[in-house]
This record gives sequence, structure tokens and C-alpha cells, in this order.
Amino acid sequence: MLSVVSSDAGGTTASGGSTGERVVYADGACSGNPGPGGWAWALAPRGEVRDSGGEARTTNQRMELQAVLSALRALASEPGPICIVSDSQYVVKCFTEEWWKGWLRREWRNSQREPVANRDLWEPLIEMVRARGDVHFRWVKGHSGDPMNDMVDALAVAAIERVR
Repeated sequence: MLSVVSSDAGGTTASGGSTGERVVYADGACSGNPGPGGWAWALAPRGEVRDSGGEARTTNQRMELQAVLSALRALASEPGPICIVSDSQYVVKCFTEEWWKGWLRREWRNSQREPVANRDLWEPLIEMVRARGDVHFRWVKGHSGDPMNDMVDALAVAAIERVR
């Protein structure tokens, strides 16, 4: 079962997660859409554990997904719950509003009966979240002064320069 951690939930740490939870900030960026893109993730509260990468021609949505996918792959063997914090409503709402359940019921078609975009990234991401059972998602407003969100944004933008 998937759970949602809201920003006003009780029992949170200074980094925004429940006690004992690993809080991961993830972000994607794109210069042009499509265009060169970058993704990054970092472990709160200081971002000492992090990763980033990019692609020469991609979309912002793909980079947002790649950031979360990379983080979960890197933390796959780590025990305990994970809170993914993202400024992408596309990523967060898939889980908080359970869009993925409808996609599976409709054989990977969205509510308009069109093929789900970025299925190649969604499938392994949804599979990992379901298999772990302890991944939570929280939305943060982008470019609003959240230090960790600003850090992963800067890392994602820097990753674009490495693939140009």
C-alpha cells in the first residue's frame, strides 16, 4: 500500500519526513522541451549522498522521473521508509492520486485512453514503489527557497551543461 506524507503531517523531522524516514529530494530540468536535460537527487538534510546525470535530448518530465528512479535504485538495499520530495506534480500526483492504478487497469492508457507518456520510466518506478511498500511522496513548490529543493535544482541544471 502506498502512503502520502503531507507537509502538515505530525511527527516530522526538520527535513520534513517522519522519524526514521530517509528524505530524498529529486528534480529534473530541461533547456528547451525537448532539449538537453538533467536530473538530480540528494538525501536530506545536507545532501551528502547524491547523484545526477543528463541526456542530450529529452523532456523535463522524463528528467523528473529519472531523478526519482535513480534515487530509489541507489537506495534499494537500504531499510526503512523513504519520502520522495519533488516539485513535479506529474510525479507526486501519480502516487498521491493513484493515477498508476488507472493506467494498469486500462493497460497503460491514461484517462483520455491515450498511451501513457514515459511508460518506459513509469513501469520500473511504479514496480519499485509497489515492491518496497514504504515510499511516500510529498510536493514542494519549486523555486520557493527550500534549500534542498534549490540544491537538487542546481545539480540538475549543472548536469545539463555536461551533456550539451
